Amino acid sequence: MYEAKQMIIMRRDLKMRKGKIAAQASHACVEAVLKALKHENRFDQLTEVDDYMTLETNDVTPLTQWFQKGVAKVCVYVDSEEELLALNKKAKELGYITALILDAGFTEFHGQPTYTCMALEPLYIEDANKITGDLPLY
Repeated sequence: MYEAKQMIIMRRDLKMRKGKIAAQASHACVEAVLKALKHENRFDQLTEVDDYMTLETNDVTPLTQWFQKGVAKVCVYVDSEEELLALNKKAKELGYITALILDAGFTEFHGQPTYTCMALEPLYIEDANKITGDLPLY
C-alpha cells in the first residue's frame, strides 16, 4: 500500500481522444512534480541510477516517495471547467502545489485555449483525499 499518491483530475465533458487525455495528464503530472521539486529546493538531490531518476535524501516526504518507491498516480474526473477550477482553488487554499493545464487548442477545441486537467503534487493519501476523495475514477 502506498503512503502517498498523486492525483490527476481530468475534464470528462471535453470528450478528448485517448491520446489527448494521456498527453494532457502527462503534462499535468510532470509540471506538478517539477513545481514540487522547485518548492522543496530538491533539484540538486536528483540522481540518475541505471535508467531512472531518484532523490538522494533520507527525508521521507510524498515527493521523495514519488521518486524512491513509486507512488500511485490516480486519475479521477470532473464534468466541467467550473469544477476543475474550483478544485484547483481549494487545493491552493490548503497550501498544496497544483498544475492546471491550459491546452492551446491547436489540435482540438477549435483553436480555443481550454483547461483540460490538473494534477496535485504527490501528497499523503489523507491530504489528497481532502480535495479529490469524492471524485469518481476516470
